[in-house]
Amino acid sequence: MNIPKHIVLFPDGNRRWAKSHSLASLEGHKKGYEQFKLLCQWCESRGVKTLTAFGFSTENWNRSPEEVNYLMKLLEGALLLFKNDKELMDRGVIIKVIGQRESLSQSLQNSIKEIEALTKDNTNFQLNLAISYGGKWDILQAVKKIVEEKIPADQIDEVLMESHLSTAGLPNPDLIIRVGGEMRLSNFVLWQAAYSELYFSPKMWPEFTKEDFVLALEEFDRRTRRFGK
Repeated sequence: MNIPKHIVLFPDGNRRWAKSHSLASLEGHKKGYEQFKLLCQWCESRGVKTLTAFGFSTENWNRSPEEVNYLMKLLEGALLLFKNDKELMDRGVIIKVIGQRESLSQSLQNSIKEIEALTKDNTNFQLNLAISYGGKWDILQAVKKIVEEKIPADQIDEVLMESHLSTAGLPNPDLIIRVGGEMRLSNFVLWQAAYSELYFSPKMWPEFTKEDFVLALEEFDRRTRRFGK
């Protein structure tokens, strides 16, 4: 089977799943986090080398203060769990956070620095968490860096542009999985997704199973990627 080297995940539907089970939205996010840990294991077991997950978008700041605070605490708690997870280190997982770090609390920024420093020498599997991330922001910040470096216009090409994106050094995503019934990119990895295969599942993220993940891989394997040729 042709396995994607880099998968991007939209873990949508936590709040809708919670509502359908007469639970608070926060319970949906908690369940979604537990599901995400399982996905990391599924990816590693199938030979996927990089997983990038949409954790918190630039637009999510418009949600209620209660939900934003909860999500920030959940993300910080997840990083703390990763930090203290010996198995994670033994499996050689490298963790990187992409997004507008200056928008985050100082304690969350410190947690990000700690986990990135702790895992930077690992090589087996890379987990990217997009926190306060937007695809348009990523392109704009790359352009600003290029301008600041005073690089002549005739030297600017796709390779240079990609080297200034937050995902610099990573292969572009082969497969984008979006669960929850929505069928759009929602301002995520806009540049990087130019030739990604898209897979949509109607299931809410908390009910997405290993079997559903295998179905996505099988669909990817059936497709012929031409990259515009």
